[in-house]
Amino acid sequence: MTAVIRTATPADDPALAALWRRCFDAPQIADLHALDPDRHRHTFVAQSAEGEGEEIDAVVVYVPRLIRDADGTPQRVGGIGSVATRPEARGQGLVRRLLEAAEHTMTAEGCAWSLLFTGTPGVYRGSGWQEFAGTYTEGTLAPSPAAGGFRIRPATVRDAAEVAALHRAYNADRPLSSVRAAEDWAVRVPAWYGPLDRSLVAQDPVSGALVGWLVARHEGECLEVREFAGAPGSLEGLFAAAGERGRAAGLGRARVRLPDGPGVRAALPVLLEDTWRVTERVGMARPLHATEESVRATVTAPGAVHWYGDCF
Repeated sequence: MTAVIRTATPADDPALAALWRRCFDAPQIADLHALDPDRHRHTFVAQSAEGEGEEIDAVVVYVPRLIRDADGTPQRVGGIGSVATRPEARGQGLVRRLLEAAEHTMTAEGCAWSLLFTGTPGVYRGSGWQEFAGTYTEGTLAPSPAAGGFRIRPATVRDAAEVAALHRAYNADRPLSSVRAAEDWAVRVPAWYGPLDRSLVAQDPVSGALVGWLVARHEGECLEVREFAGAPGSLEGLFAAAGERGRAAGLGRARVRLPDGPGVRAALPVLLEDTWRVTERVGMARPLHATEESVRATVTAPGAVHWYGDCF
């Protein structure tokens, strides 16, 4: 039976949740989906059975986001996420048809371009998305360094406003970074990073003001630094504290996913020794209203980063 391609309705919510549970170990997907008030008309499903609320064969979700271009100007971008297909329905080209439906809606709603992250790029190339390269630094955890000049401590909920301000200032004109709204800080960022107290802050010892924020999480046998915001001078102390956490957990390696720059390079020896740079191609972009040249300029701009906490 040929699958029908349509937009979702509230009656599909249980079937969508069941499909995501079957395909992903990511219970946060339903909460992230609920962030978009227009989520049902931005959710495209393939269904072979008649009627709504039945089992769904495949789904693609378009998530509208404000993402800064190469000049730092926020543009409406269509994020593609929560892509899932029942194992029994794979190989039928359903995702390709759903992407086509999503493309039409993203274009009609004025998206400049579309962005997704995947470990299976071949699924998307034929629909017009093209990979772009990203890099990170990996190495052996360095020995514990001497204490620096800032007070480093776990963040608390009372720090939330200052952390958001640090993020906003640090990424004010950063290409590929998302503009975070209050609901992103309340739902999206904790979904990917965990509670705020799992991150670290650097505090000025005199004024008490926060001058840096760092997110570092365990990924298997590796400590992964996923986000930073603040004064580059605070990085050494934050890296040192993150390294202590890693060593206490029995980890021997760390991975730093921060934009390459003088401040990061100067602080890296505090966290890593025997470092090497790794190139990966998990990001994919597709022009819609924007030109291919402008999209390429954004995703390859110096300092460009799409923080893990902004995932779709």
